[in-house]
Amino acid sequence: MADTDTRTGHPAPAPTAGPHPAAGGAGAPTVIADDVHIVYKVHGAGSGRGSAVSALSRLARRTAAAGTREVHAVRGVTFVARKGEAIGLIGSNGSGKSTLLRAVAGLLPPASGRVYTHGQPSLLGVNAALMNDLTGEKNVVLGGLAMGLSREEVRERYQDIVDFSGIDEKGDFISLPMRTYSSGMAARLRFSIGAARNHDVLLIDEALATGDRAFQRRSEERIRELREEAGTVFLVSHNNNSIRDTCDRVLWLEKGELLMDGPTEDVLAAYEDFR
Repeated sequence: MADTDTRTGHPAPAPTAGPHPAAGGAGAPTVIADDVHIVYKVHGAGSGRGSAVSALSRLARRTAAAGTREVHAVRGVTFVARKGEAIGLIGSNGSGKSTLLRAVAGLLPPASGRVYTHGQPSLLGVNAALMNDLTGEKNVVLGGLAMGLSREEVRERYQDIVDFSGIDEKGDFISLPMRTYSSGMAARLRFSIGAARNHDVLLIDEALATGDRAFQRRSEERIRELREEAGTVFLVSHNNNSIRDTCDRVLWLEKGELLMDGPTEDVLAAYEDFR
């Protein structure tokens, strides 16, 4: 699949030396972030009050609501990710980790800079949308189809997905609506669906923070398999042990800025000293 600029959807130019330093790895580039800035607006940050009519009126006049402020969530981030790498994203709460993942996935357009990807990035997070009124079984089917699997492939992988998630270890929960699941059960099922196929670029947001240690071990092993079988894995986590067990490279962000990019142990040691 051709490289794509996630902001425009157009083919990306071939990567050039100079502004795109790589932090190791001999595989072909899969993601290039070139001086990426992401800015979004928080509306009604003051009183929190307002009406749909007044909002439409402001839109017609192209004026901002009182209390609207801009958040510069990612500030000039540059990196190159390569095929076969598992890259951890660490940093304090609000440092821009999840925002950067969403930009790589093509869900947030950079205010400036570019993100180029080879293949189709897939974002897997604990908030990934499944339908709460449908059973776990139906969500497995719909999730598999949404990822591009055929119905036959979903049937072939269905039981493996359920077994991997551990949903039925304490009863027949897969036949119940998702709204009856705990947050941990729902997150495990999301991860299991997302990990059921190979990805060019897989983006995982906090998925390993859910479930017991046995599920975390299965998840870590599956990430290693995805690295070997497909492309690149990004993992956002506050669990440094999961990062150590899973990733060979780490990006450390604080206040939207990339403070360090390097081997896992080197970056985690600096981060732990910082904290």
